[in-house]
Amino acid sequence: MTAKALMIQGSSSSAGKSLITTALCRIYARRGIKVAPFKAQNMSNNAAVCADGGEIGRAQALQAMASNLEPAVDMNPVLIKPEADSRSQIILNGRPWQTLEAKTYYEKKEILWGQVKESLDRLRRSYELVIIEGAGSPAELNLKRGDIVNMAVAKYAQAPVLLVGDIDRGGIFAQLIGTHFLLEPDEQKLMRGFIVNKFRGDLSLFDDGVQIIQQKTRLPVLGVIPYLKGLSLPDEDAVSVEAASRSAQPASTSQTDIAVIALPRIANFDDFDSLRAESNVHIRHIDSLDKLGKPRAIIVPGTKSTLADLTWLRETGLANAIVRFAETGGEVVGICGGYQMLGESIYDPLHVESKVDSVDGLGLLPVRTTFAKQKNTYQIQAKILNFENLTDATLHGYEIHMGETQSQTQWLEIAFRNGEQVSVKDGSVSSNGKVWGCYIHGLFANDSFRQAWLTRLGWQGEIESQSLRFENSLEKLADAVENALDMKMLEKIIWAS
Repeated sequence: MTAKALMIQGSSSSAGKSLITTALCRIYARRGIKVAPFKAQNMSNNAAVCADGGEIGRAQALQAMASNLEPAVDMNPVLIKPEADSRSQIILNGRPWQTLEAKTYYEKKEILWGQVKESLDRLRRSYELVIIEGAGSPAELNLKRGDIVNMAVAKYAQAPVLLVGDIDRGGIFAQLIGTHFLLEPDEQKLMRGFIVNKFRGDLSLFDDGVQIIQQKTRLPVLGVIPYLKGLSLPDEDAVSVEAASRSAQPASTSQTDIAVIALPRIANFDDFDSLRAESNVHIRHIDSLDKLGKPRAIIVPGTKSTLADLTWLRETGLANAIVRFAETGGEVVGICGGYQMLGESIYDPLHVESKVDSVDGLGLLPVRTTFAKQKNTYQIQAKILNFENLTDATLHGYEIHMGETQSQTQWLEIAFRNGEQVSVKDGSVSSNGKVWGCYIHGLFANDSFRQAWLTRLGWQGEIESQSLRFENSLEKLADAVENALDMKMLEKIIWAS
């Protein structure tokens, strides 16, 4: 079997191509088509762990779930995880490969391109339809020589391309018509139409806009998708966190106010989506001392660079503020890299993250961390040893971290890693129970745990099932996109290609 392929590209980052790809995966899955997602190269610190321990972008894991599939590394063979402004860890076929400076990344194109083609070929042999997502814009002229994710993939797969533009940010004509104009003639032949995304208000008000785009390009606009609110689905990158940290609106007096530190290299920031979705819970991403306010709890999240972000915490004054908050009885939580920061010390004898051998932590938990070269990536099942009234309760989540942490006050026991039975203690808690941390991502997606912790903060309400909320959001997204698009035209584009 060689699957048909459809490619969704964007006029820019955050145009909405990830969610539209997700929607199309769900639309065709519920029509009985064997559909799978694919993104050749993703740049994000918001990663997911597959059943074999391989890492892929969170967006491709979401798209797999929309397709009723388990996430697999072939869906995202190259994942770039930024560690600094110009240095990234390259995840190839789910595993750490090399850490590269931006200027040397393109020298590896031939190796990476070979792996991209092999992954796509395997998917096309196994499925009827592959929905391919691009990255950024296909018209970044200075980057095209190293392209392994946009038109290079479309040409290799001979996939028809739909271009998505974000009307909410303005300049939709320049986005769509300009991008089309900048493509090479052979690339323009693969472009089959446009999707206008994130429209607010009466859709009929853009009827003349549709006509203008079609007249200028001689290509159809397949639909105008409304701006969708209230979706409990993870974002692909940290743009949403950056926007939230700029506003960081204070909570009302009736809300349980939780401050999440917007670390410069924040990772797996969707850990807190399930908290945000609960009624009367207010999540604020804060990046400066003046935005801290008086929250019920502070969460220090995961990070791609623990030591660099710990230095940033100290430089901004947030480190001292977190310590003072804990000393006065405030609840402080550390997840993964944040957990490491809350400890007494962090050792880096192999210089995995820095040139120093050790750094003092914030001293809020009696733990010591030692970095190692090997990266731990696991889907896990754990048992709670002692937390509120949840003793012996089961948790599901995943680990992504480098190094091990020694603790004398563990409150979790990991029972399964990637389906294999283990017995690994995790986590630490302070003597007063108000400061705690662990390595488990996805912790708050466990309904009983989320309710117990929020209740401890004084929250009152009924917990909604996160899995049901997630599934309802996928259906709402798919319904909205299916209703907005000319599906008959889309069918012809896909199956006649």
